[in-house]
Amino acid sequence: QVQLVESGGGLVQAGGSLRLSCAASGRTLSSYNMAWFRQAPGKERAFVARSVWSTDSTSYADSVKGRFTISRDNAKNTVYLQMNSLKPEDTAVYYCAAGPPGGTYSSWGQGTQVTVSS
Repeated sequence: QVQLVESGGGLVQAGGSLRLSCAASGRTLSSYNMAWFRQAPGKERAFVARSVWSTDSTSYADSVKGRFTISRDNAKNTVYLQMNSLKPEDTAVYYCAAGPPGGTYSSWGQGTQVTVSS
């Protein structure tokens, strides 16, 4: 199983940017589907973005489309989430997840806090 560690969270003003990183160990990420989820206080964990290995495609939640970009660096075994034009409603703990093609997201990181002030 792959181990995931997120980093890059912090406090930023509305309109600012952050880049989250998800470093993997134990397995290479190149053949995994990767995703970012987030959980705001009092809410359930929600999908943010995914990167599909087999088709090299990406998809996003409507709420972040056009502002967030998921990417992967297979050489560094790392996945990124570039977040631009941040809004206070983006405040949440962000989690990285990995899963085999056709399977569920079975590996999760510990999360990184993102706080956007108005």
